[in-house]
Amino acid sequence: MFRVTRYIDSLLHPAPLPPARKPPGPVVIWNLIRRCNLTCRHCYTVSADIDFAGELTTDEALGVLDDLKAFHVPALILSGGEPLMRPDIFTLSRHAKALGLYIGLSTNGTLITQDNIDAIQDAGYDYVGISIDGLEATHDQIRQRKGAFRDSLAAVRLCKDRGIKVGLRFTLTRDNHAQFDDILALTADHDVDKFYLSHLNYGGRGHRHRKHDAWHDMTRDAMTRLFERCRDELVAGITREYVTGNNDADGPFLLRWASQHYPDRVADLEARLRAWGGNASGEYIANIDNLGNVHPDSFWWDHHLGNVRSRPFSEIWRQADDPLMLGFRTRPRPLKGRCGACRYLAICNGNTRVRAFKTQGDAWAEDPGCYLSNEEIGVADASSSMILTSA
Repeated sequence: MFRVTRYIDSLLHPAPLPPARKPPGPVVIWNLIRRCNLTCRHCYTVSADIDFAGELTTDEALGVLDDLKAFHVPALILSGGEPLMRPDIFTLSRHAKALGLYIGLSTNGTLITQDNIDAIQDAGYDYVGISIDGLEATHDQIRQRKGAFRDSLAAVRLCKDRGIKVGLRFTLTRDNHAQFDDILALTADHDVDKFYLSHLNYGGRGHRHRKHDAWHDMTRDAMTRLFERCRDELVAGITREYVTGNNDADGPFLLRWASQHYPDRVADLEARLRAWGGNASGEYIANIDNLGNVHPDSFWWDHHLGNVRSRPFSEIWRQADDPLMLGFRTRPRPLKGRCGACRYLAICNGNTRVRAFKTQGDAWAEDPGCYLSNEEIGVADASSSMILTSA
Protein backbone atom coordinates (compact mmCIF):
# COMPACT_ATOMS: atom_id res chain seq x y z
CA MET A 1 0.00 0.00 0.00
CA PHE A 2 1.35 3.42 -1.01
CA ARG A 3 0.47 6.09 1.55
CA VAL A 4 0.05 9.19 -0.57
CA THR A 5 -1.01 11.50 2.26
CA ARG A 6 2.05 10.65 4.33
CA TYR A 7 4.46 11.51 1.53
CA ILE A 8 2.74 14.67 0.33
CA ASP A 9 2.55 15.87 3.93
CA SER A 10 6.31 15.37 4.13
CA LEU A 11 6.67 17.79 1.19
CA LEU A 12 4.64 20.41 3.03
CA HIS A 13 5.98 19.81 6.53
CA PRO A 14 9.63 18.65 6.62
CA ALA A 15 10.45 16.19 9.38
CA PRO A 16 13.21 13.68 10.23
CA LEU A 17 13.44 10.64 7.97
CA PRO A 18 11.77 7.51 9.36
CA PRO A 19 13.70 4.22 9.60
CA ALA A 20 13.56 1.77 6.69
CA ARG A 21 10.49 -0.45 6.65
CA LYS A 22 11.03 -3.58 8.74
CA PRO A 23 7.67 -4.78 10.11
CA PRO A 24 7.78 -7.59 12.70
CA GLY A 25 5.69 -9.82 10.41
CA PRO A 26 3.63 -9.66 7.23
CA VAL A 27 0.30 -7.92 6.87
CA VAL A 28 -2.15 -10.76 6.20
CA ILE A 29 -5.15 -10.47 3.90
CA TRP A 30 -7.43 -13.36 4.84
CA ASN A 31 -10.22 -14.35 2.46
CA LEU A 32 -12.39 -15.97 5.13
CA ILE A 33 -15.15 -16.95 2.74
CA ARG A 34 -15.54 -17.16 -1.01
CA ARG A 35 -19.30 -16.72 -1.08
CA CYS A 36 -20.48 -13.27 -2.11
CA ASN A 37 -23.84 -11.67 -2.83
CA LEU A 38 -22.32 -9.87 -5.84
CA THR A 39 -20.42 -11.01 -8.94
CA CYS A 40 -18.12 -8.06 -9.62
CA ARG A 41 -16.31 -8.03 -12.95
CA HIS A 42 -12.85 -7.48 -11.47
CA CYS A 43 -13.18 -9.94 -8.54
CA TYR A 44 -9.82 -11.65 -7.96
CA THR A 45 -11.42 -14.58 -6.06
CA VAL A 46 -14.08 -15.43 -8.70
CA SER A 47 -16.68 -15.48 -5.93
CA ALA A 48 -20.39 -16.24 -6.34
CA ASP A 49 -23.50 -16.54 -4.19
CA ILE A 50 -23.04 -20.24 -3.47
CA ASP A 51 -21.42 -22.21 -0.68
CA PHE A 52 -17.85 -23.34 -1.37
CA ALA A 53 -16.87 -26.64 0.23
CA GLY A 54 -13.86 -27.11 2.47
CA GLU A 55 -13.67 -23.72 4.15
CA LEU A 56 -12.06 -23.47 7.58
CA THR A 57 -14.24 -24.16 10.60
CA THR A 58 -14.61 -21.67 13.42
CA ASP A 59 -12.19 -23.60 15.64
CA GLU A 60 -9.62 -23.84 12.84
CA ALA A 61 -9.90 -20.12 12.15
CA LEU A 62 -9.54 -19.25 15.85
CA GLY A 63 -6.35 -21.31 15.94
CA VAL A 64 -4.99 -19.41 12.94
CA LEU A 65 -5.67 -16.12 14.71
CA ASP A 66 -3.70 -17.26 17.73
CA ASP A 67 -0.78 -18.20 15.48
CA LEU A 68 -0.89 -14.86 13.63
CA LYS A 69 -0.69 -13.01 16.94
CA ALA A 70 2.26 -15.12 18.12
CA PHE A 71 3.97 -14.45 14.77
CA HIS A 72 3.69 -10.68 15.36
CA VAL A 73 1.47 -9.99 12.36
CA PRO A 74 0.98 -6.19 12.51
CA ALA A 75 -2.37 -6.05 10.71
CA LEU A 76 -5.06 -8.43 9.49
CA ILE A 77 -7.56 -7.63 6.74
CA LEU A 78 -10.68 -9.81 6.77
CA SER A 79 -11.97 -10.19 3.23
CA GLY A 80 -13.91 -12.57 0.99
CA GLY A 81 -16.05 -13.07 -1.06
CA GLU A 82 -18.13 -11.01 1.26
CA PRO A 83 -16.87 -11.57 4.82
CA LEU A 84 -20.18 -10.51 6.36
CA MET A 85 -21.75 -13.64 4.83
CA ARG A 86 -19.62 -15.85 7.10
CA PRO A 87 -21.83 -16.78 10.09
CA ASP A 88 -18.98 -16.58 12.61
CA ILE A 89 -17.50 -13.30 11.34
CA PHE A 90 -18.12 -11.45 14.59
CA THR A 91 -16.86 -14.33 16.73
CA LEU A 92 -13.60 -14.30 14.79
CA SER A 93 -13.40 -10.51 14.76
CA ARG A 94 -13.91 -10.18 18.51
CA HIS A 95 -11.28 -12.84 19.17
CA ALA A 96 -8.81 -11.05 16.90
CA LYS A 97 -9.40 -7.77 18.74
CA ALA A 98 -9.03 -9.50 22.11
CA LEU A 99 -5.61 -10.66 20.92
CA GLY A 100 -4.68 -7.08 20.17
CA LEU A 101 -4.53 -7.39 16.39
CA TYR A 102 -5.24 -4.45 14.08
CA ILE A 103 -8.32 -5.56 12.14
CA GLY A 104 -9.69 -4.20 8.89
CA LEU A 105 -12.94 -5.34 7.28
CA SER A 106 -12.97 -5.37 3.48
CA THR A 107 -16.59 -5.44 2.30
CA ASN A 108 -18.80 -4.40 -0.59
CA GLY A 109 -20.98 -2.69 2.00
CA THR A 110 -24.33 -3.88 0.72
CA LEU A 111 -24.93 -6.09 3.77
CA ILE A 112 -24.22 -3.38 6.35
CA THR A 113 -27.64 -2.37 7.67
CA GLN A 114 -29.40 -1.17 10.79
CA ASP A 115 -29.77 -4.85 11.71
CA ASN A 116 -26.04 -5.50 12.10
CA ILE A 117 -24.39 -2.10 12.62
CA ASP A 118 -24.40 -2.66 16.38
CA ALA A 119 -22.47 -5.91 15.94
CA ILE A 120 -20.05 -4.24 13.51
CA GLN A 121 -19.41 -1.46 16.00
CA ASP A 122 -19.00 -3.92 18.89
CA ALA A 123 -16.48 -5.97 16.87
CA GLY A 124 -14.12 -3.02 17.13
CA TYR A 125 -12.82 -2.91 13.57
CA ASP A 126 -9.99 -0.44 13.18
CA TYR A 127 -11.14 0.26 9.65
CA VAL A 128 -14.01 -0.70 7.34
CA GLY A 129 -13.28 -0.43 3.61
CA ILE A 130 -16.26 -0.26 1.24
CA SER A 131 -15.96 -0.65 -2.52
CA ILE A 132 -17.28 2.03 -4.88
CA ASP A 133 -16.48 1.69 -8.59
CA GLY A 134 -18.09 4.76 -10.10
CA LEU A 135 -21.31 6.71 -9.95
CA GLU A 136 -24.55 4.80 -9.56
CA ALA A 137 -25.09 3.38 -13.06
CA THR A 138 -21.42 2.50 -13.54
CA HIS A 139 -21.03 0.99 -10.07
CA ASP A 140 -24.15 -1.13 -10.41
CA GLN A 141 -23.02 -2.35 -13.83
CA ILE A 142 -19.56 -3.34 -12.57
CA ARG A 143 -21.02 -4.93 -9.44
CA GLN A 144 -23.78 -6.51 -11.58
CA ARG A 145 -26.59 -5.64 -9.19
CA LYS A 146 -29.02 -2.74 -9.37
CA GLY A 147 -29.14 -0.84 -6.11
CA ALA A 148 -25.63 -1.84 -4.99
CA PHE A 149 -24.40 1.76 -5.14
CA ARG A 150 -27.14 3.09 -2.86
CA ASP A 151 -26.71 0.22 -0.41
CA SER A 152 -22.96 0.79 -0.21
CA LEU A 153 -23.33 4.53 0.41
CA ALA A 154 -25.94 3.81 3.06
CA ALA A 155 -23.32 1.61 4.73
CA VAL A 156 -20.83 4.48 4.66
CA ARG A 157 -23.34 6.72 6.43
CA LEU A 158 -24.09 4.07 9.05
CA CYS A 159 -20.40 3.63 9.82
CA LYS A 160 -19.83 7.38 10.01
CA ASP A 161 -22.79 7.78 12.37
CA ARG A 162 -21.24 5.20 14.71
CA GLY A 163 -17.78 6.72 14.66
CA ILE A 164 -16.28 3.79 12.74
CA LYS A 165 -13.31 4.70 10.52
CA VAL A 166 -14.58 4.06 7.01
CA GLY A 167 -13.02 4.30 3.58
CA LEU A 168 -13.93 3.99 -0.08
CA ARG A 169 -12.02 1.59 -2.33
CA PHE A 170 -12.04 2.45 -6.03
CA THR A 171 -10.57 0.23 -8.75
CA LEU A 172 -9.53 2.39 -11.69
CA THR A 173 -10.52 1.11 -15.16
CA ARG A 174 -11.30 2.58 -18.54
CA ASP A 175 -14.99 2.25 -17.68
CA ASN A 176 -14.86 4.65 -14.73
CA HIS A 177 -11.85 6.93 -15.31
CA ALA A 178 -14.09 9.78 -16.48
CA GLN A 179 -15.89 9.68 -13.12
CA PHE A 180 -12.78 9.87 -10.98
CA ASP A 181 -13.29 13.52 -9.98
CA ASP A 182 -16.90 12.70 -9.07
CA ILE A 183 -15.73 9.90 -6.79
CA LEU A 184 -13.22 12.18 -5.09
CA ALA A 185 -16.03 14.70 -4.58
CA LEU A 186 -18.24 11.91 -3.19
CA THR A 187 -15.47 11.06 -0.73
CA ALA A 188 -15.37 14.64 0.50
CA ASP A 189 -19.15 15.08 0.58
CA HIS A 190 -19.52 12.03 2.85
CA ASP A 191 -16.49 13.02 4.94
CA VAL A 192 -14.98 9.59 4.30
CA ASP A 193 -11.86 8.97 6.40
CA LYS A 194 -9.82 7.13 3.77
CA PHE A 195 -9.73 6.77 -0.01
CA TYR A 196 -7.98 3.81 -1.60
CA LEU A 197 -7.29 3.84 -5.34
CA SER A 198 -6.66 0.27 -6.48
CA HIS A 199 -5.01 -0.35 -9.83
CA LEU A 200 -6.42 -3.37 -11.65
CA ASN A 201 -4.45 -6.52 -10.98
CA TYR A 202 -4.83 -9.60 -13.16
CA GLY A 203 -6.21 -12.20 -10.77
CA GLY A 204 -9.52 -14.08 -11.01
CA ARG A 205 -12.11 -12.19 -13.05
CA GLY A 206 -9.68 -9.24 -13.04
CA HIS A 207 -7.48 -11.31 -15.41
CA ARG A 208 -10.40 -12.03 -17.74
CA HIS A 209 -11.38 -8.35 -17.74
CA ARG A 210 -7.92 -6.86 -18.10
CA LYS A 211 -8.96 -5.41 -21.45
CA HIS A 212 -10.85 -2.87 -19.32
CA ASP A 213 -7.67 -1.84 -17.50
CA ALA A 214 -6.96 1.90 -17.59
CA TRP A 215 -4.62 3.05 -20.34
CA HIS A 216 -1.40 4.51 -18.99
CA ASP A 217 -2.28 8.12 -19.72
CA MET A 218 -5.56 7.63 -17.83
CA THR A 219 -3.62 6.27 -14.87
CA ARG A 220 -1.20 9.20 -14.96
CA ASP A 221 -4.11 11.63 -15.10
CA ALA A 222 -5.91 9.98 -12.16
CA MET A 223 -2.75 9.86 -10.05
CA THR A 224 -2.01 13.52 -10.76
CA ARG A 225 -5.53 14.46 -9.72
CA LEU A 226 -5.17 12.38 -6.57
CA PHE A 227 -1.90 14.10 -5.63
CA GLU A 228 -3.43 17.51 -6.24
CA ARG A 229 -6.55 16.72 -4.22
CA CYS A 230 -4.48 15.42 -1.33
CA ARG A 231 -2.18 18.46 -1.36
CA ASP A 232 -5.06 20.93 -1.56
CA GLU A 233 -6.84 19.29 1.38
CA LEU A 234 -3.69 19.24 3.50
CA VAL A 235 -3.12 22.93 2.79
CA ALA A 236 -6.74 23.56 3.86
CA GLY A 237 -6.19 21.64 7.09
CA ILE A 238 -8.08 18.51 6.01
CA THR A 239 -6.22 15.30 6.82
CA ARG A 240 -7.92 12.57 4.82
CA GLU A 241 -5.97 9.39 4.24
CA TYR A 242 -5.26 8.79 0.54
CA VAL A 243 -3.58 5.51 -0.38
CA THR A 244 -3.08 3.43 -3.51
CA GLY A 245 -2.40 -0.21 -4.15
CA ASN A 246 -1.36 -2.77 -6.77
CA ASN A 247 0.96 -0.49 -8.71
CA ASP A 248 4.18 0.54 -6.99
CA ALA A 249 5.08 2.80 -9.91
CA ASP A 250 2.99 5.31 -7.95
CA GLY A 251 6.08 6.03 -5.84
CA PRO A 252 8.35 7.06 -8.71
CA PHE A 253 5.47 8.97 -10.31
CA LEU A 254 4.99 10.97 -7.11
CA LEU A 255 8.71 11.70 -7.09
CA ARG A 256 8.49 13.10 -10.61
CA TRP A 257 5.39 15.13 -9.67
CA ALA A 258 7.24 16.54 -6.67
CA SER A 259 10.19 17.54 -8.87
CA GLN A 260 7.84 19.94 -10.68
CA HIS A 261 6.11 21.38 -7.61
CA TYR A 262 8.58 20.97 -4.72
CA PRO A 263 12.05 20.66 -6.31
CA ASP A 264 13.82 21.52 -3.06
CA ARG A 265 12.14 18.54 -1.33
CA VAL A 266 12.88 15.88 -3.94
CA ALA A 267 16.01 14.47 -2.30
CA ASP A 268 14.20 14.07 1.03
CA LEU A 269 11.20 12.45 -0.65
CA GLU A 270 13.41 10.03 -2.58
CA ALA A 271 15.07 8.96 0.66
CA ARG A 272 11.66 8.33 2.21
CA LEU A 273 10.52 6.31 -0.78
CA ARG A 274 13.68 4.21 -0.71
CA ALA A 275 13.06 3.53 2.98
CA TRP A 276 9.55 2.38 2.04
CA GLY A 277 11.00 0.04 -0.58
CA GLY A 278 8.04 -0.62 -2.86
CA ASN A 279 6.29 -3.90 -3.50
CA ALA A 280 6.30 -6.26 -0.52
CA SER A 281 4.51 -9.37 -1.86
CA GLY A 282 5.95 -12.53 -0.35
CA GLU A 283 7.86 -10.54 2.24
CA TYR A 284 5.65 -8.14 4.21
CA ILE A 285 2.36 -9.05 2.48
CA ALA A 286 0.73 -12.49 2.74
CA ASN A 287 -2.59 -14.08 1.91
CA ILE A 288 -4.65 -16.93 3.33
CA ASP A 289 -7.54 -18.10 1.17
CA ASN A 290 -10.88 -19.53 2.26
CA LEU A 291 -9.53 -23.10 2.23
CA GLY A 292 -6.51 -22.22 4.36
CA ASN A 293 -3.97 -22.13 1.52
CA VAL A 294 -1.19 -19.58 1.96
CA HIS A 295 -0.09 -17.38 -0.98
CA PRO A 296 2.50 -14.61 -1.57
CA ASP A 297 -0.35 -12.08 -1.86
CA SER A 298 -4.05 -11.97 -2.72
CA PHE A 299 -3.50 -12.27 -6.48
CA TRP A 300 -1.30 -15.39 -6.45
CA TRP A 301 -4.05 -17.93 -5.76
CA ASP A 302 -2.50 -20.31 -8.29
CA HIS A 303 0.72 -20.44 -6.23
CA HIS A 304 0.41 -22.42 -2.99
CA LEU A 305 2.97 -22.29 -0.19
CA GLY A 306 1.17 -24.64 2.19
CA ASN A 307 -2.06 -25.01 4.12
CA VAL A 308 -2.75 -23.88 7.68
CA ARG A 309 -4.58 -27.15 8.36
CA SER A 310 -1.29 -29.01 7.91
CA ARG A 311 1.20 -26.47 9.28
CA PRO A 312 0.87 -23.16 11.14
CA PHE A 313 0.99 -20.06 8.99
CA SER A 314 4.08 -18.91 10.88
CA GLU A 315 5.97 -22.05 9.89
CA ILE A 316 4.82 -21.91 6.27
CA TRP A 317 5.90 -18.27 5.95
CA ARG A 318 9.30 -18.74 7.58
CA GLN A 319 10.14 -21.82 5.50
CA ALA A 320 8.80 -20.68 2.12
CA ASP A 321 11.82 -21.31 -0.10
CA ASP A 322 10.44 -22.00 -3.58
CA PRO A 323 11.89 -19.96 -6.48
CA LEU A 324 9.06 -17.41 -6.53
CA MET A 325 9.36 -16.63 -2.83
CA LEU A 326 13.15 -16.52 -2.98
CA GLY A 327 12.84 -14.02 -5.81
CA PHE A 328 10.35 -11.90 -3.85
CA ARG A 329 12.75 -11.77 -0.92
CA THR A 330 15.86 -10.93 -2.95
CA ARG A 331 17.03 -7.32 -3.25
CA PRO A 332 17.19 -6.47 -6.05
CA ARG A 333 14.69 -8.96 -7.43
CA PRO A 334 15.72 -10.95 -10.56
CA LEU A 335 13.80 -8.68 -12.91
CA LYS A 336 14.05 -8.48 -16.69
CA GLY A 337 13.44 -5.90 -19.39
CA ARG A 338 12.44 -2.38 -18.39
CA CYS A 339 11.90 -3.35 -14.76
CA GLY A 340 15.40 -4.78 -14.38
CA ALA A 341 17.01 -1.66 -15.87
CA CYS A 342 14.76 0.90 -14.16
CA ARG A 343 16.44 3.73 -12.25
CA TYR A 344 13.63 3.54 -9.67
CA LEU A 345 14.00 -0.15 -8.85
CA ALA A 346 15.00 0.61 -5.24
CA ILE A 347 11.73 2.54 -4.82
CA CYS A 348 9.27 0.35 -6.72
CA ASN A 349 10.94 -3.06 -6.15
CA GLY A 350 9.65 -4.27 -9.49
CA ASN A 351 5.98 -3.61 -8.84
CA THR A 352 3.40 -6.39 -8.56
CA ARG A 353 4.55 -9.47 -10.47
CA VAL A 354 1.11 -10.92 -11.27
CA ARG A 355 0.51 -8.84 -14.39
CA ALA A 356 3.83 -9.95 -15.89
CA PHE A 357 3.10 -13.59 -15.10
CA LYS A 358 -0.44 -13.50 -16.47
CA THR A 359 0.51 -11.76 -19.70
CA GLN A 360 3.97 -13.23 -20.40
CA GLY A 361 4.19 -16.41 -18.34
CA ASP A 362 7.23 -15.09 -16.49
CA ALA A 363 6.94 -13.59 -13.01
CA TRP A 364 10.13 -11.58 -13.53
CA ALA A 365 9.32 -10.07 -16.93
CA GLU A 366 8.65 -6.36 -17.24
CA ASP A 367 5.32 -5.25 -15.79
CA PRO A 368 2.77 -4.12 -18.40
CA GLY A 369 1.10 -2.03 -15.69
CA CYS A 370 4.04 0.37 -15.27
CA TYR A 371 2.87 3.70 -16.66
CA LEU A 372 6.18 5.56 -16.68
CA SER A 373 7.92 6.05 -20.01
CA ASN A 374 11.30 4.57 -20.94
CA GLU A 375 12.82 8.04 -20.81
CA GLU A 376 11.42 8.64 -17.32
CA ILE A 377 12.81 5.39 -15.91
CA GLY A 378 16.19 5.76 -17.66
CA VAL A 379 15.85 2.96 -20.21
CA ALA A 380 17.34 3.71 -23.61
CA ASP A 381 15.20 1.37 -25.74
CA ALA A 382 12.17 3.46 -26.66
CA SER A 383 10.55 0.65 -28.65
CA SER A 384 9.17 -1.23 -25.62
CA SER A 385 5.66 -2.53 -26.15
CA MET A 386 4.86 -1.79 -22.50
CA ILE A 387 4.18 1.90 -23.15
CA LEU A 388 0.43 2.09 -23.67
CA THR A 389 -1.72 5.18 -24.20
CA SER A 390 -5.29 5.74 -25.26
CA ALA A 391 -4.20 7.41 -28.50
